[in-house]
Amino acid sequence: MALLDQTLAFATLGYAWLPDLRRRHHGRPVPMRFGGQPAVAISGPDAARFFYEHGNLERHTALPAPVVDTLFGRGVHTLDDEAHRARKALFVALLMHEDGIDTLASLAGKIFDEAADGWRGGKPVSLFDETARVLADAAARWTGVREDPELAPDLVAMVDGFATAGPRHLRARLARRRRERQLSRLIEDERRQEPTGEPVSRIAHHLEDGYLLDPRTAAVELINIIRPTTAVAWLVAFAAHALDRSPGTRARLRGGDDEYTLAFVQEVRRFYPFAPFLGGRARRDLHFQRTEIAKGTLVLLDVYGQHHDERVWAEPYEFRPERFLGRKVGEYELIPQGGGDPRTGHRCPGEKITVAVLGTLVQRLARLDYYLPPQNSSIDLSRVPARPRSGIEIIVPQ
Repeated sequence: MALLDQTLAFATLGYAWLPDLRRRHHGRPVPMRFGGQPAVAISGPDAARFFYEHGNLERHTALPAPVVDTLFGRGVHTLDDEAHRARKALFVALLMHEDGIDTLASLAGKIFDEAADGWRGGKPVSLFDETARVLADAAARWTGVREDPELAPDLVAMVDGFATAGPRHLRARLARRRRERQLSRLIEDERRQEPTGEPVSRIAHHLEDGYLLDPRTAAVELINIIRPTTAVAWLVAFAAHALDRSPGTRARLRGGDDEYTLAFVQEVRRFYPFAPFLGGRARRDLHFQRTEIAKGTLVLLDVYGQHHDERVWAEPYEFRPERFLGRKVGEYELIPQGGGDPRTGHRCPGEKITVAVLGTLVQRLARLDYYLPPQNSSIDLSRVPARPRSGIEIIVPQ
């Protein structure tokens, strides 16, 4: 029997597509066609381990060109094996150093406080839009990029248009082209200066096999630091959504309970939708859970479905930060930014930055005296990436 191509179903259903499809197959791997190619969908911690370990899959041939040309750019995300490990070492050095993470998180908190002071006694503001500006400014200062009022809208556009056609996708392509050109010039300027410890300088002077990266590739890798930091705005909007619906969480966050703050952050990353799935391509003939996977098959790891699977998480559709208290989370259980070891594999090395920055802003949000005017804050799961429709409008009294 010919397998149906599921591309249109994903475009229509968004995050609900793979979980519903896998539910109809009783959780087993689901052979299909996707994007005109043979594919199979898998989910669960064992599936995540299979996806990331043992060199089973390659990533660079699995990423669709529209995603590469908007969200990722042609940099580290399009590499595999030794080339990926060499480039990844640069990001590990930049993004996983505790002092650097603390500096960026502290800077984001300071800029958020300054912005919040300007909201007092004014009209409603979109928390999503304002936080994106805060985070883009923080990332720009931290990396050594010149601040630019149009930086945040461009970075948001890159993320917002990666999984769609039409105007959002066009805006994403134009934003990426504009930023790659601008940052390429910045890289060239940096190379005329003595190296410093700033990320922009370290990327500009980074050597691979004795050669500098070409300026466009270096610009892509610089964006691959600034863009994910700015994308934390989605999670801040989701956190505000959670605070509104679970007001009992606010007191513990306001009190500065770091353990509870981390649990809250992890639950936001689990519960709310961002990455619907991840893709890889089989390097050779493989076998997983009684399913034959031929070489070249596209393998889709259902991220959203795994985070809402009752076999992995008790009461998965309940927002319960307490589930993370006193519990060590496995490398393949919570995978919003990939699974496995971020130092060596394809898991995002900026995940610690995401957690630290989100925790810093969540505590400030909990302490901020604000209220939500009437608005539509519903989350449409057919839209990828999803976010509250209103962006979470808030009013901050004088």
